[in-house]
Amino acid sequence: MKYNPIKKILILVTILAVPGFLYYLLQEKGKNRYKPLAIYGPKKVASTFHTVRGKQIPDTVYHVIKDFKLVNQKTDTLTWDNYKGKIVLLNLFYTNGSGGVDFANKAMATFANVYEKNTMIHFVGLSIDSQNDTPEVLAEYARKISANAGKWDLLSGDSIQVNKLVKNGLLLDALKVTENGKTKFTYSNMFVLLDSQHRIRGYYEATNQEALSKLDDEIKVLVAEELRNMKDGR
Repeated sequence: MKYNPIKKILILVTILAVPGFLYYLLQEKGKNRYKPLAIYGPKKVASTFHTVRGKQIPDTVYHVIKDFKLVNQKTDTLTWDNYKGKIVLLNLFYTNGSGGVDFANKAMATFANVYEKNTMIHFVGLSIDSQNDTPEVLAEYARKISANAGKWDLLSGDSIQVNKLVKNGLLLDALKVTENGKTKFTYSNMFVLLDSQHRIRGYYEATNQEALSKLDDEIKVLVAEELRNMKDGR
């Protein structure tokens, strides 16, 4: 894809105009440099190096979420290829949930609306109730919360794959419990911010307004980082 510098600069200028984003800027020798977000998960030192100011620095291998094959509310089978080069904001949910699930859905709907025309950002709800949340159920639920496939995908799949993705990929918890004969789920009600390399760049409590405000700022930080990497050819 041909890089369009003018378009990218305009997007970046818009991002930098947001006051909350200024918190993440550092002054270094008279130049504005953003403070990059942390990269979460286990990491190890690689056998390769990169050079900084003439000094060789060992590369770091970061935790990357492995590929998956899940189905969305339109019965489309999706993998990481569908989100290639995209920032993804993801959360766990189940359609029979309430309370925290509803709050998280409203917050996600707000973000999806704000970034509706930003093609760099996609939204994903991952169902942890594989038995109940079929594509047909997800389709009805998507209409209820205004989740438009392609921008905000609701995904489900076999429980083994989903559990591995939650525990080993997203590094979250989800536990199925039965109370008074009814099935419920205890899970990490968090938003997870992923970069285009499928690395975890942030966790945010879905029911905490302060955390959601921080998420809004950090989405902008990550967009700036991705644009800079595109400019540098990385």
